[in-house]
Amino acid sequence: MSEVRISAEPRDKFGKGAARQLRRDGKIPAVLYGHQEEAVHLALPEHELFLALKTPNVLLNLDLGNRQQLALPKAVQKDPVRRTIEHVDLLLVRRGEKVTVEVPVVTVGDVVAGGLLEHTLTALSIEAEATNIPGSIEVSIEGIEVGGHVLAKEITLPRGAVLVTDPEHVVVHVLPSPTAEQMAGDTGEAEAPEATAAEPETTEEG
Repeated sequence: MSEVRISAEPRDKFGKGAARQLRRDGKIPAVLYGHQEEAVHLALPEHELFLALKTPNVLLNLDLGNRQQLALPKAVQKDPVRRTIEHVDLLLVRRGEKVTVEVPVVTVGDVVAGGLLEHTLTALSIEAEATNIPGSIEVSIEGIEVGGHVLAKEITLPRGAVLVTDPEHVVVHVLPSPTAEQMAGDTGEAEAPEATAAEPETTEEG
């Protein structure tokens, strides 16, 4: 589990104008909520936050000056064009507390000859301690024959983690590789019959 310490400062100005000014100053507006406590509005340093969010389910240790709070990113809003961070929702957590999170699935091993790997699920939903969330969950595909699959319940989870995803859900599936003909597809077009000029009708005059 990756834990990143990041400075945070309270903010008391809201609205689009205030948010734009924060971003011009290199800070990102955020809100911290959870445990039935009143939501706290914060400003976080943009660069440090950007680097921290590269790790899935990163645990943020928010340094508020006179105290520290642990938080998990729950929703990250980004500019649709520039992909810059616009706003972050943070969930307040405590050490030892269990939370439900989505953890990315990573396959290990080689696909059998003649097989094509299909990811039916790219992440598993699990319950784990907030301070012990795995960065990813490994799924071995070694030796799985064409037509075979791995169910969620067949995956070994890290110690202390409990599966929340439907245990019967297929996570990965080995399909038969397409043939060269299937890859190329039927690109031929039926040839149109050659047009022939119609002979003019003749009439006999009596």
